[in-house]
Amino acid sequence: MATKRILLISNSTQHGRGFLDHVEGELRDFLGSARLLLFVPHALFDREAYTAKARARFAGMGYELSDLDRAEAIFVGGGNTFRLLKALQDLGLIEAIRRRVEQGIPYMGSSAGSIVAGPSLKTTKDMPIVQPRSFDALGLVPFQISPHYLDPDPASRHMGETQEERILQFLEENDAPVLGLREGGWVRVEGASVRVGGSAGARLFRKGMPAVEKQPGEELGVTA
Repeated sequence: MATKRILLISNSTQHGRGFLDHVEGELRDFLGSARLLLFVPHALFDREAYTAKARARFAGMGYELSDLDRAEAIFVGGGNTFRLLKALQDLGLIEAIRRRVEQGIPYMGSSAGSIVAGPSLKTTKDMPIVQPRSFDALGLVPFQISPHYLDPDPASRHMGETQEERILQFLEENDAPVLGLREGGWVRVEGASVRVGGSAGARLFRKGMPAVEKQPGEELGVTA
C-alpha cells in the first residue's frame, strides 16, 4: 500500500479573505507536482456554480479540474455533510475514493469534506436535510473531525449545548477520538505522521480521558 496523504481543513474561507486564500501555501506544498484535481461539489445544491468557483480558484493556482480516473489529487468541498455523504453513496464514490487514496493519491477536504474522511458523519453539526443509507463515511483516518470548533464562552448567556458538550456526548456512545479543529486550522497526514497546522490549534478528545490541546506543528498522537 502506498503512503497515505491527507489534508483536512476546518474551513475553506477565512473571515476577511477569499476562497482557500488562508490555506493556499499549504495546498501547494501538499500537492507537490500534482496538477489534475478531482473536485467533489456534492455538499452544495448548486453543484455547477460550486464547481465553476473551484475551477477558477484552482486555475489561478495552476491546477486543472479532472475526472477521478485521471486525477492526481482529490478535493472534497464543504457544505451539508448529509447531502455530501448521500451523494458519495448514491454515485458509488465511497469505494472509488478509498481505492485511489490507498494508491497514494492525495486527499483534501474542507469542512464537510473533512468530516467524511473520518469513520462517520456523527460529529457534524449540519441539519439532516437528506437521509444517507448509513452514517459510515470514507474511513480514511481513524478519528472524527469536528470542524469550525468554538471553545466554550464563559460569558455567553446562550443556554444550548456547546460544541465540547456535544463531542463528549458522542464519546459516551462511540470510541473514535474527535479532533475539534478551529477556524484557520488543518490536520495533515503523511504516512504515520499526523500533524496539526494552520493559524489555530485544535482540541483532541478521547473517550474516558481529559481533552488535550494541540498546537500548530504538533503531532496529533493518533496513528492514521
